[in-house]
Amino acid sequence: MPNVEDSVTTLVRLLDNNMRLVKDDGSMGSVYVSKEWFDRDFMKTYDAQVTVGLSGSIDRKIGFSGSKRLTVDSPRVNVWVVEKSGSVQSARRIRDKMRQEIKRIIREKRTKPNITEYTFWNLGTNSTTHKAYEATSDSEYDPEDAGWSEIEGVGYNKIWYSDDDRHSNSADVNLEYALLLFRFKIAAKPDVLTKLELTFEGYGTAPSGNGATIKVWNFTSESWENAESGTEGTDETITISLTSDFADFVDADGYVYLLARTTNPSDGSTPAVIYCDYVECSITVQGITYVDVVSHRDNDQVDVKPIIWRTEFLLKTWLFETVPVT
Repeated sequence: MPNVEDSVTTLVRLLDNNMRLVKDDGSMGSVYVSKEWFDRDFMKTYDAQVTVGLSGSIDRKIGFSGSKRLTVDSPRVNVWVVEKSGSVQSARRIRDKMRQEIKRIIREKRTKPNITEYTFWNLGTNSTTHKAYEATSDSEYDPEDAGWSEIEGVGYNKIWYSDDDRHSNSADVNLEYALLLFRFKIAAKPDVLTKLELTFEGYGTAPSGNGATIKVWNFTSESWENAESGTEGTDETITISLTSDFADFVDADGYVYLLARTTNPSDGSTPAVIYCDYVECSITVQGITYVDVVSHRDNDQVDVKPIIWRTEFLLKTWLFETVPVT
């Protein structure tokens, strides 16, 4: 039975993973999301900070026995933006954009705040979280093998979206496969997970047959496991779904590794080619299953220099549990 994740931790991950601050010039803003409280030092390198804390909680029983429980939390979310001299865009304008972004995320994810989808959107070779690599070999390299090479920046761009713009890797040597390796960093402990899904959108071609095969790395057995395959020579979606033994597939740093390769090798004359359009890691945690905005208000601090533009949201979340009566 998985442990229950608290609502604040779930909301920090929800906001951090889905935040899209687009400035007026089209560039992406940097936002630091954390548990409370505001830290002025972060504003030296970030455009905004978002903090999440708990202002109250109510525990209710459902039914006479009390074995069914409903926990209603009241989290508070604060947006903090500091006025900076020489900034192209005003802090107040950024705060206003952040206010709308918080509302967008909560509204869109209100019935599934405990589900997080990790993708390569807006990432490149400077990423410190998710990474993508490629290789050719007659065997399946482990994640730490020196034979892997990180894909180039343009390759990352091609796997940002499901848009038919694909990254490809080709193997030309007889009996060698074209390989891709994807590293995801998830922000949840294995003991709160109820589901982990790895999804690959793409395909493989080879002289002896089309198709791509994907596998997930088991850190305990030190092997690639849970193989799933496709047979097409055009885009198809292949998924590995895990519902138990998560500690075997998520390491202490939160890393999960997905291998994708051509199902069949090259014959030395015709290459084996693996194509990737999009790749994703989705996690579901045992925790809140509903969130919504109750209210929000601006609470700017204009009596300090530099001015702090601040908006505070009050949310409500629901957590349903079955608690054994002994």
